[in-house]
Amino acid sequence: MNRRATIAAVGDILMWREQVESAKILGTQSYSFAEMFAPVTPLLQRADLTIGNLETTFSGRTQPYQIGSARTGYPRFNCPDELARDLRQAGFDVLTTVNNHCLDGGPQGLLRTLDVLDQHQIAHTGTYRTAEEASTFLIREVNGIRIGILAYTYGTNKQQVPVESPWIVNLLDPSVIEQDLSRLRPEVDLLILCLHFGVEFRFTPTQRQRILAQNLLERGADVILGAHPHVLQPVVTPIITTADGRKKRTLVAYSLGNFTSEKMLSFDQSQCGAILQFAVEKDPQGQTSLTDIRIVPTYSQRYFSGGRAKFRVMPMRAYLRRPDKHLALRGRRRLQQLWNRATQVIGRRFV
Repeated sequence: MNRRATIAAVGDILMWREQVESAKILGTQSYSFAEMFAPVTPLLQRADLTIGNLETTFSGRTQPYQIGSARTGYPRFNCPDELARDLRQAGFDVLTTVNNHCLDGGPQGLLRTLDVLDQHQIAHTGTYRTAEEASTFLIREVNGIRIGILAYTYGTNKQQVPVESPWIVNLLDPSVIEQDLSRLRPEVDLLILCLHFGVEFRFTPTQRQRILAQNLLERGADVILGAHPHVLQPVVTPIITTADGRKKRTLVAYSLGNFTSEKMLSFDQSQCGAILQFAVEKDPQGQTSLTDIRIVPTYSQRYFSGGRAKFRVMPMRAYLRRPDKHLALRGRRRLQQLWNRATQVIGRRFV
């Protein structure tokens, strides 16, 4: 009898200043992000394993929750610890922590971020507290299927990786990734590779990305999850030949867009993301295959309630079919346009 595990993945979890302020509980110093995730929580909780990219830090209340903006260069992000709690309650099991903002709070902010995630039982990979931790792979066993997750980033903006602890951040070095793939591959049934790469606001991957992805699939990755462009890019399922001559379907999502975000540079496509859903099946001989690949396009909507700006992550199709009071006619028309664009970019066969 085959074993089976379902997996959900999202793109960048961004939290700009207004988003953080919208989550503040009036009259207190506390925050709640639960309402922001409520529309998609059932989708995230339904999966056996849910993965996201945490593109902010938990650097503590002594640091501002955002410095700078997309217009002034490189913004630096920080969030209340309550975000970790609410991400866990929304269904996230694993967060990749390595991206160009992972050092926004400096090395101490990076370390504190991992401590906060541990407190809320969210597994993480890509940034590390010790050399020993950096050399230990993240492997989750789900329904008898061993799933390994690796994560790397192209850079860290203007924040320097400490010379004395280069292992604190996994930088995207193809030769290092290939070595990690060769070490991890024999230990797992499914190998997921998360890459923070690409060109911001571009709807297609570069030729260099395509070549890199193909090479890493041939070296042992089963699934590649891309992040950083802040818009959706294609999802493809290349067929590769394994070392033993077997044909295997793989999965590449070059960019799953922004799971949560405000509008970036007046570009509302940056408020679009997707929940990638798929299953992995393992037969009695130990061979695995990917099945039931599906994508749920989402939109990080800004609306007003009780005189305050609020945000929520909406599954587009569900709200187009059944709009509520926070989605007026003009908003529905724009959401339909965003849906059309999203499904065109991703590939309609998966939606």
